[in-house]
Order: sequence, then C-alpha cells, then structure tokens
Amino acid sequence: MFGGPRGASIIDSLDTLYIMGLKEEYNDAKEWVQTSLDLNSNGEASLFEVNIRYVGGLLSAYYLTGEELFRNKAVELGEKLLPAFNTPTGIPRGVINLGSGTSWSWGWASAGSSILAEFGTLHLEFVHLTELSNNPVYKEKVMNIRKLLNKIEKPHGLYPNFLSPVSGNWVQHHVSIGGLGDSFYEYLIKSYLMSDKTDEDAKTTYYTAMEAIEANLVQKSPGGLTYMAEWRGGILDHKMGHLACFSGGMIGIGADDGAPEKRQHYLDLAAEITHTCHESYDRSTTKLGPEAFRFDSGAEATATRLSDRYYILRPEVIESYMYMWRLTHDPKYRDWGWEAVEALEQHCRVESGFSGIRDVYTLTVSHDNMQQSFFLSETLKYLYLLFSDDDLLSFEDWVFNTEAHPLPIIRKSCLQDEATEEKTVSE
Repeated sequence: MFGGPRGASIIDSLDTLYIMGLKEEYNDAKEWVQTSLDLNSNGEASLFEVNIRYVGGLLSAYYLTGEELFRNKAVELGEKLLPAFNTPTGIPRGVINLGSGTSWSWGWASAGSSILAEFGTLHLEFVHLTELSNNPVYKEKVMNIRKLLNKIEKPHGLYPNFLSPVSGNWVQHHVSIGGLGDSFYEYLIKSYLMSDKTDEDAKTTYYTAMEAIEANLVQKSPGGLTYMAEWRGGILDHKMGHLACFSGGMIGIGADDGAPEKRQHYLDLAAEITHTCHESYDRSTTKLGPEAFRFDSGAEATATRLSDRYYILRPEVIESYMYMWRLTHDPKYRDWGWEAVEALEQHCRVESGFSGIRDVYTLTVSHDNMQQSFFLSETLKYLYLLFSDDDLLSFEDWVFNTEAHPLPIIRKSCLQDEATEEKTVSE
C-alpha cells in the first residue's frame, strides 16, 4: 500500500503476538525478521509509514522481549531514514528510497509540501532510536522540527496540514484533526508522557493547540453530538473522518496534566467525542463505522457520500474505547467494544483472515479483499487491551505510538541516579 520493505503485517504484529502469548506465531515472525527482512528495497517508501509500522514495531518487539535482533534492525532502518531530512529547513520529505537514500515529496501534496501528520509523527520513535544507539542525531532531527513549528506563525493558533520543506512556510490553510493532521497532536501529549513528564515544551505546545482546536473546530450538532470539524481557510467543513476518532483517547490521556480546573472538562469532551464516534458505528446497518461522516443537510454521524461509506478495519474508534475504559472504567466502553467484535466477526471475517468492506450501510457485504497491517497491530491489540487488566502494558510505564506499538516511558531520574552512583563509586 505504501511501498517500503516487505513484511509489514509481520513487523506490525510482532508485539501483538507476543502480548497475546501466541509463542509459535511470534517465533515464526522473529525468524522471518532474522532471515528475510530486507531493508534495502528500492522504490518509494513513505517515511511516516516506515517509521510508525517498521521502526515502531521493531522498537516495541525489542523492549518487550529484549531480543537484540530487533534493536539492531530498528537502528539500521532508522539510519536509512535520515537522508529524508536533507532539506533547507530540516523538515523531511515524505517519500524515500531506502536503497539509494534519495527522497522527494508526494506528487499529490500541494506544491511539493511535507505533511504535518507525517513529519510530526516521528518524535517518539526517534527519541528511542537515540536512547538505543547513543547517537544524538535522531533526537536532534525531531527537535529541529519542533523548533521550526514553535517559531512559525499559526493562523488562529492552528497548524495547517501542508508545510514547505524548502521555505518552512505553510502552503495552504487546511486544518484537520483527521487525516493529514491527526497524529501530530497525539505525539505532542505522548512526547510529554513518554519523557516522564519532563518535556515541558511538548506539554505547552499540546495544551495551546487544544485551546485553538476547541475555539475553532469543536462543534455541537443540532442533535447534541460533539464533533471535530475541518477548517479550510476559516470556513468550516462539517465532516469528521474515522481517523479523527482517535482524539477521544488523546484528549482523555491529556486530561490530567492541563490546568487542574480543566481536568473534568477534558474528560467530558473526550467522552462526548468517543460517544459521537460510537454513534457513527451504531447508525450503520453493519454496526461498523464509515471512513468519514457528516453533520450537514440534516445528516448526523452518517456518511452522505458514496465514496465515504467504506470501512477498512480501522482502529481509531476502538482505540478511544480502550483509553476511555482505562480512564473511567465505565462498562459501556467494553459493551461498545464487544459490539465491534461481533460486527467484525459477522461482516469482515473471510476464509483467510479479515477484509475491509465497501459499504457499511448494506448487509449485502462486498469485501475489498485486503487485511491492512494496522488491523493486527492496532485494532486487535486495542480490543485485547480493552478486555484485559489495566496492568497489561500499564499507562504508568508505556506510551503507544500511533500504530499501537508500546514504547517505554524514559525515566531520566533512574539514569541520573545510576550515573551519580557510578560517579561516587569511581571517586
């Protein structure tokens, strides 16, 4: 789907297989990584997808199992992504040839621009690459991106989706919490949490962005549903994509660390958005949600366009159920998760796995004959965690990347204590 090395489903599912105790399948996957994973593939690869699926998947597999194989492959692949940052601004281009190291921008991206959700979703993995390799270059690359974004002017405090890697200016004023924007915001709060709450810059940027999002994008429908509209140069498009449904979980995990008086407000907003996303499932015939749903022309939480009616096994709604369950223990989130399990089983299961469907509003199911790798890394993992105890990949110790690969919180205090002890001993 996005170029790059082969074996996306294998790498994406390593941690899922491991935490589910599927030892035999995990060992098969590990052997494949050892013997068959080729990181020199020529052709176009998405910097973003290779980072979140492959680098993220290998890092997680290493942290869960301690197998050096995964650590070495993650660092080797990380090195191959660095040439994408060779631009006048240090904002990486979106496409890279892993074999030759040449990089370029997506043909469809406005005026050769880079995409907010792509260059803004590298931070967690690159900080861990620096931790594991002792090479500061990875962290420097992502800190440079943040520095540029802090400096540049934001329209109404919002971050448009397209930025020129040459001039460092916004290319057009389209803002979305769904595709093209989504995980940039997610990685701000998660960078703060993964730093053991020491990355104050990430924290400030996240809460400032949240204020702008609430002021400009959060809407309430006549029927009382809270949703995130899209913003096009000041004009609202009353549409919410399935991808934007991750935001219930994001706002939920960010509730604790903002202003104390806003904690309950953020939890309520997270619950309202998650409820709206559940409605998009509940109002379809199959009880699975469409790719995008609208709030205009009398429609609410339903896809009004034929081109938006498909479901490709996406995880974001279930992801928010999992976060909201852990934050509130309200049983409705498990009930909603189980509805999704039953719908997946009924409409998406095929002989050799699970397939997306072309129209969630008809029971005459037409399969798209594709099982996305994120179904194994995200959809099934979030469902498994939703029905597991909270101490399995506890939020106290782990932060999930945007592909649901768990990365450990980096506790600097432990490292500093050890360093101090060593220094004292050597003295």
